[in-house]
Amino acid sequence: MLADEPGDGIHVLVSGRVQGVGFRYFVRQRAEAARLAGWVRNLRDGRVEAVLVGAPDAVQSVLDAINHGPGGAHVDEVITRPALPEESRVARTPLEVRRTP
Repeated sequence: MLADEPGDGIHVLVSGRVQGVGFRYFVRQRAEAARLAGWVRNLRDGRVEAVLVGAPDAVQSVLDAINHGPGGAHVDEVITRPALPEESRVARTPLEVRRTP
């Protein structure tokens, strides 16, 4: 299912110890609980990238969780910006875990 409101989302880049610790699946679980659409993937530079689409308060609750991460993770920095329309347009429910580009 595609996101209901393309262009209405947030793009997230997370750095730190965020790969090899279940971070993508942690984000997916939190996003599903908050009823968000989107996607998440590892990047080759060691960061995790995500797009979250949904109600602003739900997006914020998932961002709060991302700032802490799952056990074993260590989040150094979370950078956000509004998602580009093409990023939000392909957001899916449940949140899709993508392959590393």
